[in-house]
Amino acid sequence: MLFPIPPRSSQEGPSTTQHHQHQQQQQQHQQQQQEHEPPHQDPQDQEAVIPIPQPGDPAPPLYPPSTVPPPPGPSSVPLTPSGTPIVTFPRATPVLAVFLRHCGCPFAEKTFRRLADVANKYRGAVTCIAVSQAARDVTDKWIIQVGGAWEVQVVADPRRELFRAWGLGLASSTWYAWNPKALWSAWKLGTDEGIWTRDTAAVGGNKWQISGAFAIDAEGVVRWSKPGTQSADELPDFGEALRALGMEKRV
Repeated sequence: MLFPIPPRSSQEGPSTTQHHQHQQQQQQHQQQQQEHEPPHQDPQDQEAVIPIPQPGDPAPPLYPPSTVPPPPGPSSVPLTPSGTPIVTFPRATPVLAVFLRHCGCPFAEKTFRRLADVANKYRGAVTCIAVSQAARDVTDKWIIQVGGAWEVQVVADPRRELFRAWGLGLASSTWYAWNPKALWSAWKLGTDEGIWTRDTAAVGGNKWQISGAFAIDAEGVVRWSKPGTQSADELPDFGEALRALGMEKRV
């Protein structure tokens, strides 16, 4: 979704300014047409999406379904096609797994910053994983833009296999990302916190992809589930997630 970008001042002459205004109006018209189009269904989006895991359910595997995990062993770690290690259960620490909106989206940035804060405060006590729907190079660029990964493990899932494996498909209506509340929330993030849409938004994933966050205990049981199914501006409350894992709230 192309949320508001900060206004820019100009010292150009009247004719140049009018030309730029005309170009901006054309671009805004094209964007509005694109935004009101129904969610685009890529072939991969037609693959099955499981029900969203609920508290008490066993956690789905945290590696793409197309990946064949290595044989069981004390040092075996499943890998994504790009070679990124993904956790398995049971394990030594619980996990916060966060499935982000597209890179460049202000809500994705706010969520990631909050997750990085949790990861730093709970270092060694909880594993924080952020799943990006962008390609690895776009994801890496965006991570630098938003302040770095710090203690968060970042997984690039451009085919969105992990999203579907955790029950997160596409929104069924344009209202999901184009409702007044989401637009107002995006504007407030920009004016209050300086978090605006970034240039990676154009290639950062599918704006209709539903986000979500899950808390999983060390035994691999989901203890907290927060899918963003209602609106693009839904942000997970990591304090709730930590309390569901029996941890003191420090965020």
